[in-house]
Amino acid sequence: MSMAANRTPKSATKAPATTLAWLILLASAVLEAVWATALGLSDGFTRPLPTLVFALTASLSMVGLGLAVKSIPLGTAYAVWVGIGAALTVGWAMVTGVEPASPLKLLFIAGIVGCAAGLKLLPAGEPAAEAQLPPSPAESPHV
Repeated sequence: MSMAANRTPKSATKAPATTLAWLILLASAVLEAVWATALGLSDGFTRPLPTLVFALTASLSMVGLGLAVKSIPLGTAYAVWVGIGAALTVGWAMVTGVEPASPLKLLFIAGIVGCAAGLKLLPAGEPAAEAQLPPSPAESPHV
């Protein structure tokens, strides 16, 4: 049996890492909604408990986003993180009566969630090759 037969294909090892990255990203988006809500409740950082919740969940949310972008393209991860976090924040505000609900508002929130889900469903593809820029004047040979 050759050594090549014992190797795990790249796609098989990448799938669990990518799935984990998406789970981390979703957890980070939930934490974004928590820190945004805590920020509002902190009354300009004058209330200790909401301020502490804000600081802790904002930090964890950023760490999760940072871990997720190791496997998910930054633009996609950031759009999903912000979209899901914003939808959850507004949804929680409506459920708790802080913000009024309306059918049109619910439709737009569903659109945000739908767009985030659409980004997840798109095939990953290969990253674009970095463009070759011409040398700067400092790098070009002098005449």
